[in-house]
Amino acid sequence: MNSSTTPYRSTFTLIAALLFFAGCPLLPAQDNAAPATSSSDAANAAPPPETTKTLWEVILQGGWVMIPIGLCSLGTVYLIIDGIIRTGKGKIAPEAHEKRLQSLFQSGDYIGAYQFCKTNPSPLNNVVRIGISLLGDGKQATEEGMIAELAKENSRIQTWISYLSVIGVCSPMLGLLGTVTGMMRAFDKLGSSGIGDPTSLSASIGEVLTATASGLFIAIPAFMAFYFLRNRATVALHHIQDVIAKLFRKMPYETMAGAQIGDEIVFAAVPNWIQATSGAVAYQ
Repeated sequence: MNSSTTPYRSTFTLIAALLFFAGCPLLPAQDNAAPATSSSDAANAAPPPETTKTLWEVILQGGWVMIPIGLCSLGTVYLIIDGIIRTGKGKIAPEAHEKRLQSLFQSGDYIGAYQFCKTNPSPLNNVVRIGISLLGDGKQATEEGMIAELAKENSRIQTWISYLSVIGVCSPMLGLLGTVTGMMRAFDKLGSSGIGDPTSLSASIGEVLTATASGLFIAIPAFMAFYFLRNRATVALHHIQDVIAKLFRKMPYETMAGAQIGDEIVFAAVPNWIQATSGAVAYQ
């Protein structure tokens, strides 16, 4: 035997022996009295029963974080329904209101148009009402007043829609919080009992996955509804601008200079240090 190959052969023999003895505990012990199971019997053996969970059981598996996620889901449904109603054309600018305003403007009945807008509030009528009340102050003041009122209406609509974006951001964060707490519980059980109790460990892992999936399940439709309703509201407000541009086109501001239309309270007055009797200026 070659002396150079002797160390290698001894090393291979030692490794083979270690692998053999290490693998022995992994081999199941067989009872000599038990009959050998044929392959056909193993194939005909019934599979283990599958355990199915109801939706409520899956929700309960998510842990405490499912309570705020459930509230977010209810808020999402409410905000979507409310946003669809708020951004609808029948709510923003009803067709009956448009036709009535066109008829009153064509007849020059601006006082009647003001009263109609006041008794029938809507985003369109609110903007037109402010414009009519400022006709006596000139074109620039009228347009600036209507632009400011239109910005207010836009803010009222967009405020409720923006809460969908808040839910879309917070829901995954809540799911992540449930993931972290579930992982902490899983590692705590793993550190205390090891892998000898797989049931409690799998329950904690199930809580992790359920919380994460639930947060994403709420965030995705919330974000989709947010962008849909925001674009829907923008289109509705552009329609208001088109209607107002038609109503106030060729408005005779000169003939109504200084007129006071409507019952808006005017607080501005002549300074009290001006003496109207003498025409002189005196400072009190």
